[in-house]
Amino acid sequence: MTEISEPVDVPTNGAKFAAEVLGTFVLVFFGVGAALNSGGDYVATGLTFGLTVVVMAYAVGRVSGGHFNPAVTVGAILGGRLPWRDAPLYLGAQLLGGLVAGAALFGLMHGFDGFTAEGNMGANAFGDEGSGFAWWAALMLETLLTAVFLWVILAVTDARNEFQAFMAPLAIGLALAMIHFASMGATGTSVNPARSIGVGVFAGTDAIIQLWLFVVAPLVGAVVAGLTYPVIFGHGAEPVAGSGLSFGGGKQARNQFMPPIGYEQQWNQGQPQWQAPPPAWGAPPQSASGQPAPGQPVAPQGPPPAAPQYWGQPQAPQQPQQWGQPLPDEEDGRTQVRRPD
Repeated sequence: MTEISEPVDVPTNGAKFAAEVLGTFVLVFFGVGAALNSGGDYVATGLTFGLTVVVMAYAVGRVSGGHFNPAVTVGAILGGRLPWRDAPLYLGAQLLGGLVAGAALFGLMHGFDGFTAEGNMGANAFGDEGSGFAWWAALMLETLLTAVFLWVILAVTDARNEFQAFMAPLAIGLALAMIHFASMGATGTSVNPARSIGVGVFAGTDAIIQLWLFVVAPLVGAVVAGLTYPVIFGHGAEPVAGSGLSFGGGKQARNQFMPPIGYEQQWNQGQPQWQAPPPAWGAPPQSASGQPAPGQPVAPQGPPPAAPQYWGQPQAPQQPQQWGQPLPDEEDGRTQVRRPD
């Protein structure tokens, strides 16, 4: 019997925090930066947002799972992929990354002579402050697009998806680009409270007043997707302890989509884990004192079992019985000599 050890390099909470800060910073800085410097070009902005997710998910997704978005974190928790106790770490890192990106853009854009941040920071907007899109329509659109985004994420990172380890970042990035193409002219596309807050606080009072919609709508969409995906498609693996509508703690189960180290395991699929070598037949694992190690399986004693025979495996030829060879008598155990037929 073999024992599978924990992964050799388990990401620490500090590493997860840094990965989410960096990923969210890159998403907001490059995505909004492309919108500002291209004059709001649809193709350039949409593809830049999508490509940043692809690049950073491949880069640091193995560490934190590559959320870069509070809505993704909430959807992952309600979908059974992440425990509630990790929410403060993820949400705090994402907000910090978004704000640092907004501050960097605010400072750099002043390199243009006469630049005014109010109304010119790529902030999400509705009504008279934006394209004229009504607030209720903006609320519905952002909710719907975020739900679709989370359904895609939960589907492509499902443990039952054979290609999720390699194709998930690409599919998620393309989905985000697709969402931008469908909504930039209406709201500027949020589906991410960290993106909206990160630049909105530097875009003037009106932008700050409208931030509520771009926080509420993505979170509502994430709740809808996180709760409905397991109902419609099933979990695919036992939910992580303390996730979903369960706020309890407890040790995370093993061999699930998210555990043992959280949502980041989606990027670790297919990577070999170290295994302890099996003990020699009949030799139990020894502790330092020379006694069998407590809690360790003891190897079976006695002769090793015969190798199993499989269909199609060549069999050793049987030796024919010779005249005069004693055979056991099935009735009384005596031996007798059979005549050849």
